Amino acid sequence: MEMTGEERIAAPVETVWRALNDPEVLKAAIPGCETLEKTSDTSMTATVVLKIGPVKARFNGSVELSNLNPPHSYTITGEGKGGVAGFAKGGADVTLTPDGENATILAYTVKADVGGKIAQLGARLIDSTAKKLAREFFSRLGTLIAAPSEA
Repeated sequence: MEMTGEERIAAPVETVWRALNDPEVLKAAIPGCETLEKTSDTSMTATVVLKIGPVKARFNGSVELSNLNPPHSYTITGEGKGGVAGFAKGGADVTLTPDGENATILAYTVKADVGGKIAQLGARLIDSTAKKLAREFFSRLGTLIAAPSEA
């Protein structure tokens, strides 16, 4: 499964970049995220609870940042195991482009794969859920980043 999109964030590129590398901001932006801990400059561990159709599962996994080009782009990849529910793995190429002085266009290309019980739910349900989660993440991220400057 693959999807692309973009989000306009009311903050300069450097501010968006810092947020994308801040575990607290990421934890607040990731739907269903219970824990997110930085284990090195480029890796984190996470626990996320997701409901896909009738299946609700807690995924324990890792997140890795690569292809870092501060403050313009990076690749974020992750893999989680959800016990009997199966596994989910994927990644996103994220690019930040200035839009005037105080705004940024965050463009993303996401690739994801699931296996196990979740995979049996059908591609349409999985795709629609993944798209909803991606939109929710990037929308929350934009709100979290823009909120301090509006206060």
